[in-house]
Parts: sequence; structure tokens; C-alpha cells
Amino acid sequence: MKKAQKIYYGGDYNPDQWDTETIDEDMRLFNRAGINLLTLPVFSWAKLEPDEGVYNFEWLDEIIDRIWEHGIHVCLATPTTAQPAWLSTRYPEVLPVDIAGRKRTHGMRVFFCINSLKYRERAAAIAEEMAKRYAHHPALAMWHVSNEYGTYCYCPGCQAKFRLWLRRRYKTVERLNEKWHTTFWGRIVTGFEEVTLPTELNDDYRFNPAIQLDYMRFVTDSTAECFLNEYQVLKKYNPEIPIQTNMSGYIKKLDQFTLTQNLDVVGWDNYPWPDDPPCFVAMKHDIMRGLKGGQSFVLTEQSPNQQNWQPYNLLKRPGEVRRLSYQAMAHGADTCLFFQMRQSIAGQEKFHGAVISHSGREDTRVFQEAAQLGQELARIGDAFLEGRTPAKAGILFDWNNWWALELSSGPSKDMDYLKTVSLYYETLFHKNISVDILSYDADLTEYDLILAPMLYMVKKGVAEKLENFVREGGTLVTTVMSGLVDENDRCVFGAYPGKLKDMLGIWVEETDALRPYEKNSMKVENSDYLPKEEYECGFLCDVIHPEGGAEVLARYGTDFYAGVPCVTVNHFGEGKAYYIGTQPEQSFLEGLMDRICGDCGLKPPYASAEGVEITLRISDRAQVVFVINHNKEVAWVDFGEEELLNLLSGEKMTANTTVAPGDVIVARRMAKFGLSCIPEKIFSGGEKRKENGKY
Repeated sequence: MKKAQKIYYGGDYNPDQWDTETIDEDMRLFNRAGINLLTLPVFSWAKLEPDEGVYNFEWLDEIIDRIWEHGIHVCLATPTTAQPAWLSTRYPEVLPVDIAGRKRTHGMRVFFCINSLKYRERAAAIAEEMAKRYAHHPALAMWHVSNEYGTYCYCPGCQAKFRLWLRRRYKTVERLNEKWHTTFWGRIVTGFEEVTLPTELNDDYRFNPAIQLDYMRFVTDSTAECFLNEYQVLKKYNPEIPIQTNMSGYIKKLDQFTLTQNLDVVGWDNYPWPDDPPCFVAMKHDIMRGLKGGQSFVLTEQSPNQQNWQPYNLLKRPGEVRRLSYQAMAHGADTCLFFQMRQSIAGQEKFHGAVISHSGREDTRVFQEAAQLGQELARIGDAFLEGRTPAKAGILFDWNNWWALELSSGPSKDMDYLKTVSLYYETLFHKNISVDILSYDADLTEYDLILAPMLYMVKKGVAEKLENFVREGGTLVTTVMSGLVDENDRCVFGAYPGKLKDMLGIWVEETDALRPYEKNSMKVENSDYLPKEEYECGFLCDVIHPEGGAEVLARYGTDFYAGVPCVTVNHFGEGKAYYIGTQPEQSFLEGLMDRICGDCGLKPPYASAEGVEITLRISDRAQVVFVINHNKEVAWVDFGEEELLNLLSGEKMTANTTVAPGDVIVARRMAKFGLSCIPEKIFSGGEKRKENGKY
């Protein structure tokens, strides 16, 4: 596969909106800002194919050639996210049916049935025309298939295909009835043709979690097929060009581990809300990096200024875009791309920020900041490209678990898997301890610490894998709402937390669901673990019974279960398994993770002030350190005796170094310090290193 030799910098460009004079001016401004890649023509299907089988590529030929004349590469998008009106009206089967049973009309983007054979036929055809024309164009850096998949369709075609999907999955209707436990509420079916989609017409999307869970899996598999329909065409004409599609910022709809299996590289649109803390933004980047086992990803979109679709669209503050851009690259992005390059003059996103605003001027704050960032990225060159992030801590993350947990009717309507995971991620983020986001089937042998918040769904083999991890010396932290159901959302038969019970050394009798205004307290049993004697907790409260030697670390302070354990640790084999049976205040988690990280030997790369983020990316070219000051005041980082080269300023750094408010340092280590903390797989293609009997 063709590899990038530089950080691609640029983003979405829609030149079919502009006249020749404007495009010429854009080229000048792009060169001025250091733009080296443009993504096009994302929404131009109707212009490229004005009628079925009638193609008009001359205008795009001219644009691509002009872009290349200015030394700018292109990311070519198949325009299949926005089908032309003739396709929708001539073949109405391509249009989706919504959850209320309404057949939608032509209009929105991503407004097609992913299972429509006619849609797939025409999508493959336009992809083939593009591939035949541009697959070997010197400007082509990568392909971009469609845009932000995620439409759910409930049409007769999807229903028929869902039944076939179920037949392949369960083989017999008897097994389907068993796995869905259809004896409850009299939902037994005698044939697959009796299965209907979960919609508002039957309320199964709310009241039948087993069928809704399988439908969400089906939509993911169908979307992956829809992507492959174009991927395979593009790959046929030039297998060297990498292919990606961009994930929407709303990542819950599709199982991204499944969807990205056949991508060459993950694409990701980063649109944080103004009040998202840096740790939450970083966690989403790490999720993207984790989708293909730690492989770097493409930051396909972010806004160079304010968004336009949030309720209150704040301007990006001075330096904010630069800080967000470097944070993405610190966590695995090999590109820095924006939506959009020139601000549209009409339509839904006419007020969405752009590198070039409506004014067309280069003396705007946003353009000046973009030009500064472009100059800096040019100086960095290829230093961290394809670099991996060494991590000895991991967080188990699973979309099926996410869906099933939040589909569950009880014990609380406020179940929020992503938020809960973020609370545990935050404890490591604040300590500058790198984290890998891991699928359930990931290899755990290279990690010392695994966090598994709300491990509600225990799929086949997962409990055994975690037992082996702990038995061989690893440390596991899991929480309330863990070990409750199997992959079909059927509760375990016996005491909770099911297959995790022996490893954790506890059983859970019942779980209290507190209302938002209610709190309980936690009284610390062992002062070696936490500095304070009492903390607050809420949301959910497990009534825990230790057995088999589990040590109690904290007990509830109030209510009828006052004195009952709420946090335990169990020595299991050579390792430890922690269970946190409630949602503690964050200072409790921070304190407990201090102790756990210390026991695991996990340390930050360097000491620093609070609010300073430090990450490391390792490639065969260099070891690159990112330092980001998220504070509004001067902060510091202590490099000790190491000597580093600041790639932005060209200066050498060592010892205690100040970082201006909101500023960033990107530095290359001058010597290979600290290699003992870097997994061997980074340098030896996956071979594991084993020392003293422990990985």
C-alpha cells in the first residue's frame, strides 16, 4: 500500500461551487497556508453523472490537474453519499423507510437504503468510472468512500435481508427462539418469515432488546457490505492507493470494529462540543486508533472555526484549532484535515467555519492560524508518521456491549456506557499514562492493567481470557453492571457477576438505582489505598458479598445496606481483580488508580504540571513527544537528563521546560531513552517480550 511521506494538511474542497477566478485565488491561498491535500468531490454525484450512465468528468479533470499543478495532492471521494435526484425518482427502492414506516423522499445526504441493489449497482458504476480515470493520477494520495455512513432503513428489502441474516446466524428457528428467549411475552415464531423489523409500528426497538440488538448488528454488517461494494472496485484498479471512509462523530450507530475490518486506514471526523474536556476528546481519538490494533488513522474532518449545527456555535478561541489538531496527531492521526476549505455561500452549512471565509481574505485570524499550523507541519515532516503509541494499560470497549447495556429496561434510564468508560479513561489521562482501546478479542498479554467498565455483556471466551490475564499477573478493574448477560442479552443463570464471580471473589445480591439527586457515601476500609476516609457515590449501588478471600476496600455509609462492601480486590493467581460496585466521585477513582498504577509500575513519560498532556509516538524514524498545555496559565514539563529537539522551534530542550498557556511542544528524542517501556511489537512486528515469567 502506498505510504504517505508527509503529514497531509488540508480538507474538503467543493470547487464545483466556484468560478475559475475564485479557484485560482484559492490555489494561491492554499499554497500560502501550506495546504498539501484536498478532498473532493464528496457531494458531486449529480454533476458527474447527470443521467444514468451519462458521465461528465471533464470539469473534475480540469480541477484535479490544476490542483496538481500547484503541488497539492487529492483525496478522491466517491460521491455516493448524495445520490442524484434521477436515481431516487426513477428507482424509489433506493430511498430508505424510517422507523415510523414512512418512505422518505429525495433530499438529505446519506439518504439511501444500504441494502438497495440498484443503489449498490449505480454506486459501483460511478466508483469504477472514477477509478478508471484517476487510479494512477500522480495527484491521488488516497480514496475516500462515501461519507459518514449511519442510515438505518426499515424497508421491505431490509426486512427480507434481515431474515436471511438471522437464518445464517442461527441456522434454525428453534435456535432463534432459544437465543431470543421468545417464550417471554409469547413472542415465539415458527418460521424466519414471521420476524419483523423493530420499529415504531411494533415498539420492538424499545421493548424487545434481543431483536433490536441483532438488527443493529445487521445494519453494521450491511453497511460494511455497502462499503466493500465500492472498495473492491477501487482496489481492482490500483491496489497501492489506501482507502478509507470517515466515521461520524456520533459513533454509536455502527459497530466500528466490524465496519473498519476492511478499511486500509480508519477515517474519523472530530467535532467536539465546546464543553467537552480534553480527556473526552483524547479518548475518542484513542478509540479510533484502537479500531485496527493501534494503527494510525486519518483525521478526515474537524472545523477550522465554529461549527454550525450545535445549539450554540462558539468561535474556536485563538490557538484552539492548533491545540485540537496536535492532540489528534498525538493520539494517532497522520493527517490534519478540515471541513471545509472555502465557506459555502448557501445551504445548511453556509455558516460552518472554513479556512477561507466568505470574505475571501488572508488577514483573518482563522486563516493566519491555519497558515501557522501549515508551516509547523511542514517543519515536522514525516517524523511521527505511522508511529505507534506504547501502552501497558488497556480499556476493553465493545459496541454490542454498549447497545445492549443502553437497551436494557432498568435498573436506571441514565445508563451511559461511553460516559462511564470516559470516567475511567480520565484517571489515566490525568496521569499521562497511555491507554489502548481494545476489542473483546484483543490479545492482552502485553498489558499490565486492563480496565473493563460496565462489562455488561460477557461474550464467549471473554471471561476465560480475563481469568488467564489476571492469573498470570495482570491487574483487572471492572465495575457495577458487569457479568450480567450473554451475547444475546440473556441474563446469567445464577449469581452475578456470572462467569466473572470466581475471579472477583464476590457475588452481587441486588443493585439499587439512585435518582439523580440521591447520593450515598463510601467509607474507606483500607487507608493504604486512599488518602481520605469517606467519599460520595451514586447512580447505582451493588449489594456485594465477598467470598473466597476478597478484601474489602470500602463500604457504604448509609441506607439499609450501610456497612455492605462496595469496592473489593481479590488476589487471583499472580494478579489482582478489583470490583467497583457503584459510581464513586471522581476523586475516589483518581486516588484508587494512583495506587493501582503504582502497583503495576505504570508511570508517565515525564513529570509535569497538572493540565499538561504528554504522549509519545514511536516509529522506525523517530520517537516523538507531544506536550500540550490545556491550562490558561504557564505550565511546565520536566524532561530530566534527556535532550530533545523541538521540531517546531528547532531548539534543544532538557530538564524543566516551561510551556505557554494553550501551547504545544512537538519534540524528537535525541537518543533512545526508555525503550524498556515500549512493547516489542513496535519494533519486531508483533513478537512478544517475556521477562521474569511475565509479559
